[in-house]
Amino acid sequence: MANRYLTDNFAPVHEELTATDLSITGALPDHLDGRYLRIGPNPVIDPGDRYHWFLGDGMVHGVRLRDGRAAWYRNRWVRSAAVSEALGEEQRSAPGRFDFAANTNVIEHAGRTFALVEAGASQYELTAELDTVGACDFRGTLAGGYSAHPHEDPATGELHALSYSWTRGNRVDYTVLDVEGRIRRSVPVEVTGSPMIHDFALTERYAVVLDLPVTFDASMVAAELPRMLRRPAGALLSRVIGRNPVPEPLVARMARSRFAAAGTLPYTWNPAYPARIGLLPRDGDGSDVRWFEIDPCYVFHTVNAYEEGDTVVVDVVRHDRMFATDLTGPNEGAATLTRFVLDLTSGKVREDRFDERSQEFPRIDERLTGRRHRFGYAIELSGPAPGDAVVKHDLVAGTTQSRALGRGRQASEFCFVPTPGGTAEDDGVLMGYVFDKARGVSDLQVLDAQTLEDVATVHLPGRVPAGFHGNWAPTHPAG
Repeated sequence: MANRYLTDNFAPVHEELTATDLSITGALPDHLDGRYLRIGPNPVIDPGDRYHWFLGDGMVHGVRLRDGRAAWYRNRWVRSAAVSEALGEEQRSAPGRFDFAANTNVIEHAGRTFALVEAGASQYELTAELDTVGACDFRGTLAGGYSAHPHEDPATGELHALSYSWTRGNRVDYTVLDVEGRIRRSVPVEVTGSPMIHDFALTERYAVVLDLPVTFDASMVAAELPRMLRRPAGALLSRVIGRNPVPEPLVARMARSRFAAAGTLPYTWNPAYPARIGLLPRDGDGSDVRWFEIDPCYVFHTVNAYEEGDTVVVDVVRHDRMFATDLTGPNEGAATLTRFVLDLTSGKVREDRFDERSQEFPRIDERLTGRRHRFGYAIELSGPAPGDAVVKHDLVAGTTQSRALGRGRQASEFCFVPTPGGTAEDDGVLMGYVFDKARGVSDLQVLDAQTLEDVATVHLPGRVPAGFHGNWAPTHPAG
């Protein structure tokens, strides 16, 4: 059976396109001046059926909007060493220990565009036109890997992140990236073992750490090494993973092994691992974390978190488990909008399911990151694949509105862009790529965030495969 993550709209595209003066249905708001950017896996060469969706080479897709026009569309592979070699090009930069074509998020910060990935791999800087500048360590201040999900504090403009890597033992790192693009603070945090922490949340006083039971699987890594190394490597990894950093010689050997190209993501469901949420004071150190036990689950994405009296509210999309039976991508049942309320007085946690429909890729008005929010947006799922509907949750009224985009259309993550001068939390638009199966191409769809009705549709020259995260990068006055 063919790997589902290489078929239909998961299948990679094979060309880099540039198109200008794109056609539009409807009318784009004149105030939209910037780039809509989104990234996802797009293998540059056929990986074969043994392929995990998270491991495809990154490709960025962008649309430049200004003056009510769609000036251009571009899609570009992130030029890691392996991608450059496959394309017959000169390498853009020397590869790191875990050089990889970053595929998970694309953001603008400190006037620069970054393609992000987690788990210790290299971050990449891109030009405004999405060409690769090279691997990035934030002006020499980043030691090791970064996160695919930094969150900006709207009060300071700084990016807060929680980073993990299987090489670090039972340590994750909380970092603050300042407005100049340098890491100004780094705090090691001890967790139970070696978990996959895809996202975290931020409040005004805390970083919210999700220590959950998807963990590094040493047996999967050892199986990818040459036969003579499997037994000793497996024994060594079993002794150190989750307790100590992995020795540098072993890291280097494994990075050069077939593991790097085996199509295997070595993280699996671990029923013996405890599930808990930690509150790290933003001005504290790792010893200051307070842990709250919860029922076993997994969270790829937080919606937001905030403090309310003697509680901390954490809204997430909750999976009952992950990578337990399907090791090619997320496919372990429904993912539901869930609220955890952490009581700082009693130490207890209340868990409430807000919406039972399966959904992912939640977003809010990010001017409210770490503050109380009312609205959240997501896309419905159809099994493991994105569905055709965008949903809007009113977390105060307790209601959900769903907008079907049409038969044969497949949504991707939609981000919120506020209207300048707007006073309502939902005064703005949502934008995201939508694949139209009948036409075989994608559109950039712009919806009214209050009503979910159509505002405008930018018609693209090609298909944008199902992928990960996208963001609006507004044009700065000087640019």
